[in-house]
Amino acid sequence: MSIRNLDDLLAEGVSGRRVLVRADLNVPLDKQTGEITDDGRIRAVLPTLSALVSAGAKVVVCSHLGRPKGAPDPQFSLRPVAGRLGELLDAPVHFAEDTVGDSARSTVDALADGQVALLENLRFNKGETSKDDAERGAFADQLAAFGDAYVDDAFGAVHRKHASVYDVPARLPHVAGRLVLREVEVLSKLTGQPERPYVVVLGGSKVSDKLAVIEALLPTVDRLLIGGGMCFTFLKAQGHEVGTSLLEEEMVETCRNLLERSGGKILLPVDVVAADAFAPDAAHDTVRADGIPSHRLGLDIGPETVAGFAAALSQAKTIFWNGPMGVFEMAPFAAGTRGVAEAITKADAFSVVGGGDSAAAVRALGLDESSFGHISTGGGASLEYLEGKALPGIAALEK
Repeated sequence: MSIRNLDDLLAEGVSGRRVLVRADLNVPLDKQTGEITDDGRIRAVLPTLSALVSAGAKVVVCSHLGRPKGAPDPQFSLRPVAGRLGELLDAPVHFAEDTVGDSARSTVDALADGQVALLENLRFNKGETSKDDAERGAFADQLAAFGDAYVDDAFGAVHRKHASVYDVPARLPHVAGRLVLREVEVLSKLTGQPERPYVVVLGGSKVSDKLAVIEALLPTVDRLLIGGGMCFTFLKAQGHEVGTSLLEEEMVETCRNLLERSGGKILLPVDVVAADAFAPDAAHDTVRADGIPSHRLGLDIGPETVAGFAAALSQAKTIFWNGPMGVFEMAPFAAGTRGVAEAITKADAFSVVGGGDSAAAVRALGLDESSFGHISTGGGASLEYLEGKALPGIAALEK
């Protein structure tokens, strides 16, 4: 990767200089309390921020959170993140009440060497996500005015052609942060010459969301294990009835073709946990994957499937996992995801968890994060990287 990194910037000296850091602080918030329920993405950027603080930089952090509609929305404020970031840095984080307005300018101007400011949600300004180059560029001009140098440490956003990711690097000396560098190094191992057997586990709800990565991976993997809601469209393609399970009828023929072309690489569930309703207290039991009752829906893979997946994973030397095996947020339907995750940790393999819901599941289920080789902070970005797509944020850093 022909990109300058944080060490290059630190070697030049950053004491007294303003460094604009694009972070991915898009953390989940409790809808009732507004409290952060998973601070993994905040922790992920700490190595970069701590290094800049220690070197005496005036650190200006910017991020998005959620999907506001280009205008301020209190439910998507980054204020709770500023508080948690300050706790983790063990130093105050000065919070700007806007993104590029009076509060942001006065907050940045008041920074002393080694201090940190966090700007309000970038997506409160429609220029951040605009498809109009001029509108996006105008917003990038305002953001770039807050920095003498730019660091991109938001891997979870590098697949977006947004102002803070794509346009700001063109306006400032730019480098990749520690997190972005690590993410690309790890994913490059998977797209290069991974040690074999190379086993990929895909879950999540929709085949359509993962079709491109399945197409890209099939020629390169040794086994492809499919669970989650997406498995039911594959089971339907095999001729099985799936009851009221999640089904993409328009994808059935595509799945049938994938199975025919896979040469036996694709492994599907042989049993599932089927319930009367999508609810944690719904009546449920384990049934054969080819015998789902017409009134029930599958919400997890069954124990026999977990055992089969674990056997395949035990032979692997390289593993990539993206997507839960079931509705892990509901206790009765978490065993499949837990079982597969535990099998990955026991394998003598280099393992990568592909961000998103998979990373959330690792933490929600109380699994030891250090048992995995790498937990990505970017589900969508990691999948697009494996698909072979050019990522706008990475391309901008390479210029």
